Amino acid sequence: MLAKDVDGVEQKLATFLNFKSLKTCLKEAILLDYYVSGFLWARSMDFSIIQYQKFMTLLDMLLHNLRTLHMSLENSLKWLGEVMAEIGPSHLQKNEKWNIFDIKQANAIIDYLKISLFQHYKLYEFLFYSTREEIVIGTEQMIEVAHPSGGLFPNPLEEGISFDIYSTFIEPPPTLDTEIKRLDQGQGPPESQPEASTSDTDALIGFTVEDVKSVLAQVTNDVFIGIQTEINEKLQIQEETFNARIEKLKKA
Repeated sequence: MLAKDVDGVEQKLATFLNFKSLKTCLKEAILLDYYVSGFLWARSMDFSIIQYQKFMTLLDMLLHNLRTLHMSLENSLKWLGEVMAEIGPSHLQKNEKWNIFDIKQANAIIDYLKISLFQHYKLYEFLFYSTREEIVIGTEQMIEVAHPSGGLFPNPLEEGISFDIYSTFIEPPPTLDTEIKRLDQGQGPPESQPEASTSDTDALIGFTVEDVKSVLAQVTNDVFIGIQTEINEKLQIQEETFNARIEKLKKA
């Protein structure tokens, strides 16, 4: 563990502490952070293996006193002072050797415990003593799957699923027989188009080009004669109007 990064240390300690619900259990996540932070701090102090063991045991004993013995902050500080002074509380063996840290290291350990555990002692008491309501972070929903084609339910929208699933399970590719039928059906309607075109041209079969020209000439003559008559009438009216004005001017 000394050579592992932060993630590696977290994985090792989580396995050692048997924490299996880190993503959903706040208590396990806080305790793991407590031990990981302590281990990384000890590594920054270049402790020896024995010093690592004693320091991690000290961290665990402090939490044990809080969780099991319901030790207050004042009593925890007294217990730490006794341990660091090599006196030890009554439930420890008197011949256990804790004098493996020098004065500088002992002061650093006390300072670290002040900012890590003792500064947040009320929060750790709340963690162990207070009962918390379970927050529902998920809900169960009943999802009714649509029945296959031909049932009471319509087919699902093609846009709601991927093309692979749609083409494989919902609308599989057509077989050779269905392709031949579709081609036959596609070729059927165009054959009826020549009949329709022939029925349209039957009305002009009995006429020649000269007959068509004569009919068109007669129609145009009738149209031109009507237009010319109308123009002549308008010119005659204007001529009469001008003549009347000229007579008035002469009399004046």
